[in-house]
Amino acid sequence: MEEFRRDYERLCSAPQDAVLGRLRERGEAPGRARLDLAELSLSLDTCGALGRLLPGSAPFAELALGDCGLSEDGVKLLLHGLCSNNTVRCLDLKGNNLRTMGAEALGKLLRQNKSIRSLILEWNSLGVWEEGFSFFCQGLGANSSLQRLDLRNNQINHHGAGELAMALKRNTSLQELDLRWNNIGLLGGRALLNCLQSNKTLKKLELAGNNVPSDILKAVEQATDHNRDRQTILSETQNRTCVLSKEILNLKDEKTKQFLDLMGTIDKQREEIARSGRISAGRVIQLQEALNEQHSIMNSLKAKLQMTEAALALSEQKVHNLGELLSATKQEQASMAEHHFAELQQQKQEGADREGKLFRDLSACNEKNLFLRNQVDELEKKCKVQQDQLFELKQDMTNTTAELKLRAVQAEERLEMEKRRFKQSLEGMESLRLKEVDHLTQHMEASERSMQDRVQKLEAIRIALEEELSQVKAAALTERSHAEEELMKVRNQARLEEQQRLEHLEEKLRLMTEARDEAQNCCLKQKQMVGEAQVKANQLSLQADGLKRRIEELQQDLNNKEQEKVTEVNKVKVELQEQIGHLQAERTAQEGLREKIAALERQLKVLSSNHREALLDKEGEISMLMEKLRMKEADISRMREEEAQRASILQNAIMAYVQGSSLGTHSSRK
Repeated sequence: MEEFRRDYERLCSAPQDAVLGRLRERGEAPGRARLDLAELSLSLDTCGALGRLLPGSAPFAELALGDCGLSEDGVKLLLHGLCSNNTVRCLDLKGNNLRTMGAEALGKLLRQNKSIRSLILEWNSLGVWEEGFSFFCQGLGANSSLQRLDLRNNQINHHGAGELAMALKRNTSLQELDLRWNNIGLLGGRALLNCLQSNKTLKKLELAGNNVPSDILKAVEQATDHNRDRQTILSETQNRTCVLSKEILNLKDEKTKQFLDLMGTIDKQREEIARSGRISAGRVIQLQEALNEQHSIMNSLKAKLQMTEAALALSEQKVHNLGELLSATKQEQASMAEHHFAELQQQKQEGADREGKLFRDLSACNEKNLFLRNQVDELEKKCKVQQDQLFELKQDMTNTTAELKLRAVQAEERLEMEKRRFKQSLEGMESLRLKEVDHLTQHMEASERSMQDRVQKLEAIRIALEEELSQVKAAALTERSHAEEELMKVRNQARLEEQQRLEHLEEKLRLMTEARDEAQNCCLKQKQMVGEAQVKANQLSLQADGLKRRIEELQQDLNNKEQEKVTEVNKVKVELQEQIGHLQAERTAQEGLREKIAALERQLKVLSSNHREALLDKEGEISMLMEKLRMKEADISRMREEEAQRASILQNAIMAYVQGSSLGTHSSRK
């Protein structure tokens, strides 16, 4: 303001002291945005200086020039400066007796200025000259920023009111108009009432002291009330729409942020799922390698089974050879029995020669029996060895079947775990694994069935061999018993014959002594044969001990192999447990990710549902407001129609009254 004062002193050739005093007061009170020059008689020079300082931005928002006794030229200079001003909001020109040039300057001001909101023109004479006031009304109609206009005591008649009504029809910003204490009359009131049908922004229109009928005043008041209600509703709707639009924008921003966050989390989860898929693919490859190793182990087991089958075939061949040997021994025994029977007959016929032959035959039979016993013992040992081998094979078979079952169960558990973990992402791989597992289980079942069939066949062969051995033993025992019975019979017969022929054999004692000597020699030979048999038995026992040691060594080797197998199985179990733990950890991680994804999806659904509900609520409120607006507009239209009807009725009544009065005057004149 100090700068404004200095500029005023510089531009004004004869600055007024009162104006300078007011400017100094304004500079000392910087909080007030008002320049009050009221009741000061401003000279033309001062008006020209102020008119040159007012364009642009002035350091005040209110300018009070009431009761300053401004001349027409001074008003023109001041208003010309205000035309391009953009800071003054309120202009007070009360009591300056503005006329034609002032009205024209005010019209130009209203047409060009876009910042003035309030204009006070009380106690002027704008309505005296119709041309100037029409120019003022044209400026008012073109204005789009003025909200309050005070035209009290301006001598406005019904023509001026008609011009004002035309201007108000075009104006869209004026909210308050004060026309009290003018000369508007009935016609002016009707014109203003008619203009309110098209003007929806004027909320207050004062017409007191204008000789306007009360019904028109009431109609004007009702129209302004409707405009006020409409403006309040529109402002409320605008505020609500602004709030709703802001809320919608905020919701959109939040949703975009949430969507971007969700997309980021989904991308991260996709990356983690891809990483876990790669890891799982690597582990699947490892599992496939383990399955290939199991296939190789199965192939090795098949090779072992083939070896055992070959060994069993060899044992079957040996058993067949032993059966042939047994049949040959049976034939030999039969031939020997026939030969013994023939010799006994010869001994019966010959007598003493027969006893020697019998002793010889007995010794031969004993030797053969010993030989047969040895063969039977050897066969029993071989059968025992074969039984042990069969038992060991059965144990191996049971161990292998158990191991295969354990591995199959472990493989099935692995596959089931992999199925459970990768149901959604690796369904194809799971189907392939299921097929492979089915194939493996079928193959294992088929191999187990074949092994069981082979074991059953071997057991049947063993049972047949045992039956044959039992039959051979029984036959040997029966033959031995028959031979002993025959020997006993022969001895009894010989004794009887000796007792009977003792008397006859006394002569033949010499021959008998010789035969005794020969028998002694045969006994010596038999003793020698028994010693040799004992030596052979000792050798056989030594061989049996060596075989036992060999069996023990083989058992130790088998135990070592079994321990190695157990260690390998434990290692495989540990590796499988570690893999299972890793897979379980991955499964838990994937389940956590799935739960997070489900929670995020639920949050999205909840947010979307809340957003939809909010939008629906807002749409419902908007629809309610629109319905209220429609109802209000219907009420306004109905009231307008009623007011138009009332106005037409009043017009008709007035016309009838005027016509009646004119007729009365004519009749009186006549």
